[in-house]
Amino acid sequence: MRIRHLKTATVLLAGSVLSSSCVGSFMMTHKLAQWNKRATDEKFINEIIFIVISPAYLVTGVIDAFIVNTMEFWSGSNPMANVGKTREVMGQDGRYYAVTTLRDGYEVKKPDGEKMQFLYDKKTDSWSQVVDGKRTEIFRFNADGTIRACLPGGRHIDVKPDAAGVYQVRTAVNGGTYWAMR
Repeated sequence: MRIRHLKTATVLLAGSVLSSSCVGSFMMTHKLAQWNKRATDEKFINEIIFIVISPAYLVTGVIDAFIVNTMEFWSGSNPMANVGKTREVMGQDGRYYAVTTLRDGYEVKKPDGEKMQFLYDKKTDSWSQVVDGKRTEIFRFNADGTIRACLPGGRHIDVKPDAAGVYQVRTAVNGGTYWAMR
């Protein structure tokens, strides 16, 4: 009798784990594959490296599947993400900006040293900009799939998340005129 209950419990537990749909980004395995692709400039040598270290793919896959992706599913964030890493990004003005990934957004350091942050608030499902300690909401996601954009002067506009919505926001910000630049 106990064996039957143990088997039933095992099947139910396995079924709940397998059907919880905690498919994550497999970040650890992805990073290993990216490293393997850039290990050398020769794709044949990279293939030999792949064959030699193929057991590492099994290990990272198992760790991703059972630990990291489960943590990502329940917490909403991947512990293998690039938190704390800084990249140099060229802006539209041709200057380089240092962009650091934060746990809840990004910090941007201008070439002149001025810093600003773009932060995501999970509770309100919104993005804000922080400059000199002053937090200003930029936009939030509405339950109906639209976006509420915050305009100057405390006004708001709800738009669809597409090119027409971007046009509507730009027109509203620029007082009804929008000039296209090339």
